[in-house]
Amino acid sequence: MIKFESVAKTFRRARVLDGISLEIGTGERIALIGSNGAGKTTLIRCLLGEYTHDGSVTIDGHSPRRERTAVLGKIGFVPQLPPPLKMPVGQLIAFAAGLCGTDPKRILEVAGSLGLDTTPIMDRQFVRLSGGMKQKLLIAIALGREANVLVMDEPAANLDPEARKIFFELLAERTASATMLISSHRLNEVASLVNRVIELDLGRVILDDRVADDVSLSGMLACRISAKRVEPAFVKALGTWNFEDLGGGLEWQGLVAGPDRLRFLGMTSRYVALISNLSITEVNK
Repeated sequence: MIKFESVAKTFRRARVLDGISLEIGTGERIALIGSNGAGKTTLIRCLLGEYTHDGSVTIDGHSPRRERTAVLGKIGFVPQLPPPLKMPVGQLIAFAAGLCGTDPKRILEVAGSLGLDTTPIMDRQFVRLSGGMKQKLLIAIALGREANVLVMDEPAANLDPEARKIFFELLAERTASATMLISSHRLNEVASLVNRVIELDLGRVILDDRVADDVSLSGMLACRISAKRVEPAFVKALGTWNFEDLGGGLEWQGLVAGPDRLRFLGMTSRYVALISNLSITEVNK
C-alpha cells in the first residue's frame, strides 16, 4: 500500500528526514508520534507529494509527486491547521468531490452526521467558519470520498464529544478498506484508534511497534459517577460530555465512545478528590 524507501529531506543544510524506510499495509492504523521537529509533518508532506526528496515514496506503486492528481484522488487528508481558504463552502465541496469523482451529497451527509448543517453556510467563505465548523467540514471532505488512504493530523482535537463519537464510528466503517496515518504529539490522544505506533525523532524512526487491537472504534462505555458535593466546574465538565444529571449534581450517567476512554479518564482525574464512585462498563452498540 504505502512504501517509503530511504526517504531523506534537507532544509537549509538541516537534515529533517534521515533515510526513512517503512512499509504500511491496507487496514493498518498508524499513530505517527514524536515531538515538534521530529519530522512528522515533513514525512506527511512527502506522502502527499508536496516536497521533493531523496529516496522514493509510493502508494500502490504510484508516486504522489509525479502522479499527484491521480494519487491525491485516493487520499483523504485532515490537516491540524485548517488552510486559510477564501473559497465558498459549496464551491470547496464541489471541487473536492470532483477531484475524486465522489457525489457531493456524500460529503454533505457526513458533515450532517457530525452535527454541521451546511445549508446556511454554502455561500460563506471557508476561512470565515469557526474552528469547530472547519474541522467538521475537513473531516467530511476526507471521509466523504472513496479514499483508501486517510492521513489525519490531530483530527478530533476540535470536536465536541458527540461529534467525536460519530467520527470514530465513521472511521470504524473504513478499517477493512483503508490505511490510516494519524499524526499526534501525544500517544494517549490516539492510542485507542491505532494498531501500530511509529515514533520519529530527529528525522529517524526510533520505534515501530504493534499494539493491542481490541478496542472497537464504534464501541461505547456506559459510565456512572457519584460526587461528594456539588461542584460547578465538575458539573460543567460533565455537561460537555452530555452526561445526564440523576440527582441534583451529585450523580451522573452517560455514554463515552470507547476510543475516548483515556481522554474521559483524564478529565475525571482532575476531580479525583470529589468523586466518590466511578463505574465504567463496555456495552454493545
